[in-house]
Amino acid sequence: MLSSQVDARAKRQAFRAGLESGRLQRFPGAFTPLTAPLIQELGFEGAYISGAVMAAELGLPDIGLTTLTEVVQRGHQISRMTDLPTLIDADTGFGEPMNVARTVHELEDAGVAGLHIEDQVNPKRCGHLDGKEVVSADVAAQRIAAAVKARRDPGLVIMARTDVRGTVPGEQGLSLAVDRAKALEAVGADAIFPEAMQSLAEFEAIRAAVKVPILANMTEFGKSRLFTHEELEGVGVNLVIHPVSLLRIAMGAIERGLVDLRESGTLDGQLDGMQTRARLYELNDYASYNSFDQTLFDFEVPGTHE
Repeated sequence: MLSSQVDARAKRQAFRAGLESGRLQRFPGAFTPLTAPLIQELGFEGAYISGAVMAAELGLPDIGLTTLTEVVQRGHQISRMTDLPTLIDADTGFGEPMNVARTVHELEDAGVAGLHIEDQVNPKRCGHLDGKEVVSADVAAQRIAAAVKARRDPGLVIMARTDVRGTVPGEQGLSLAVDRAKALEAVGADAIFPEAMQSLAEFEAIRAAVKVPILANMTEFGKSRLFTHEELEGVGVNLVIHPVSLLRIAMGAIERGLVDLRESGTLDGQLDGMQTRARLYELNDYASYNSFDQTLFDFEVPGTHE
């Protein structure tokens, strides 16, 4: 009821244990707080909180327009609704080293288990778009070093994302990504997020280059083929995220429903695809609120078709 009874430190330890387990950790993107308990119920190891999704929910493109306050608020809202660890997108850290330090403190207080900071310049853009620019290796390292130094809970996972692969085509781009991953590990990154890898062999190259866990971003319509969990685990990937998937599924269904409503004047034909009222009440744990205060829940939950 109200929020998870598992504290943030325990979630962070669970995240670290999962990353060291040798089993692929699966983190679907929780695009609303209500999706977080569903991800937990269905047996995933954690939930991801995407910066692209936070921007999209505000009707904005993913070019660094969201503020630290907005990201922290969403991180708290989602993290409190699940016992699972959450990993959040902290973009470029919202500035240079001192801003990065504040970002770490704010997200620690929000209850996330981990965060990643990237090496793009501002204004940033989606990692699977062309035309990205990255900061120098020294600046990228400064950001991660600042995050590591600022962290108060040593259990918080500080992940370094590098977008350098997408700035240069071919083998040179991969070579730059390998070198950048090594440099970020050297300044204390707990894990590496190599963005826009184009093949399993490229993930293997990153895996061979660093000792810390690595992440694969399986976003649809991007630079990477949608590798299966089995394929990713087979090349040593420790964590996979599906950042925008649930939002895309939901928005596709919303658009189809609106078209049907416009054309037919009713949504009766959409009922079979909708979440029922009863299922919604299961996910938001309505019954527990009744146990706490019976004046709040003094009616019978409607059946599965309501």
